[in-house]
Amino acid sequence: MYISIVALSFLARLRVWLLAGILLTLYGCETAGYYLQAASGQLRILSARQPIEELLQGGNTSDSLQRQLQRVQQIRAYAAQELKLPVGQAYSSYVQLESKYPIWNVLAAPEFSLSPKRWCYPIAGCASYRGYFRKSAAIAKANSLRKRGYDVYLGPVPAYSTLGWFNDPVLSSFVNWPPERLAGLLFHELAHRRVYVPGDTRFNESFATAVSEIALPDWLRTQGLANSVEESKAQALAVRQLMSAARKELQPIYQSNQPDALKREQKQQVLTRLRRCYWRMAGRWPYPARYQAYIEKTNNATLALAAEYESLVPAFRQLYRDSSGWPDFYNSAERLGKLDKENRKQRLLILAAEYRRENSKSDNAINFDVMACMHSGSF
Repeated sequence: MYISIVALSFLARLRVWLLAGILLTLYGCETAGYYLQAASGQLRILSARQPIEELLQGGNTSDSLQRQLQRVQQIRAYAAQELKLPVGQAYSSYVQLESKYPIWNVLAAPEFSLSPKRWCYPIAGCASYRGYFRKSAAIAKANSLRKRGYDVYLGPVPAYSTLGWFNDPVLSSFVNWPPERLAGLLFHELAHRRVYVPGDTRFNESFATAVSEIALPDWLRTQGLANSVEESKAQALAVRQLMSAARKELQPIYQSNQPDALKREQKQQVLTRLRRCYWRMAGRWPYPARYQAYIEKTNNATLALAAEYESLVPAFRQLYRDSSGWPDFYNSAERLGKLDKENRKQRLLILAAEYRRENSKSDNAINFDVMACMHSGSF
């Protein structure tokens, strides 16, 4: 049975507005406005979708965009066939956005805490970020949180997942990324369609990050690009370990009984060392400014987010090592997700410790350099 594109558009529009109507009846004024902007923003994107197959056959698409869309098709096929991810019709369409990014995220954490502020949503559960389709609304929220004493990070989001509720399109905000970044992003977002635990951002993002990192080297080999990822992988690991080192130094400061003024001074010293250490590392990289914007804005909010996205990646890497392939890995992750949160956390910490015991010498060498710099202020 075939359904016309007009009918599909109507069904998508109906689904968004029905959801928005339910939410508006459940929540107060400010939250109702938030969900209304989310529904209307999602609707704009869904309504602008163009099937990639039609764009490739139409002859009106630039050569560069055609090459990137063809690469997307290759990545989708690999994700479905080799990674056993539920690709379906996700990323089979394209949207040229009206602005540079689809969403702006607001992150927040108290001045002396590395625990992020959380917002709770129907279906998706609680998360440590608040997404806005309009930058002005994100700025207003960020300013409101700053006035309440929070450390705040406001940044653009080039891509996001609707967790299978809709067939997410390829967006102009990321379509022109280099092959390794494009594939890594799609693997990450598609992983959310396979395993997702409502209310556990750290589990979900670490799982998706692990899927992407594990899958990427083999995909690059199929494309003849295996060597291009090693350097960027080492750089990402160094930044990850640098953020982790900063968190370890800040935690006892925040937990101490010192006056706030002294805590504030020590906090700034740690963040200054973090930025100085980054530039000393990055000075040896071909593209030293790659993480510049993120590092320069680092505060409790970004340090907390980094922990959400990356702290449990070693646990999922070990879980993959212990599995007999991708389907078994996903099933094991799902079983973990069904545990109560405390038991799940303990099991993941055990897996992470096991992985670190088997860490490569190169990873340990990077960590040694990072720790030496953070303690002494120099490499």
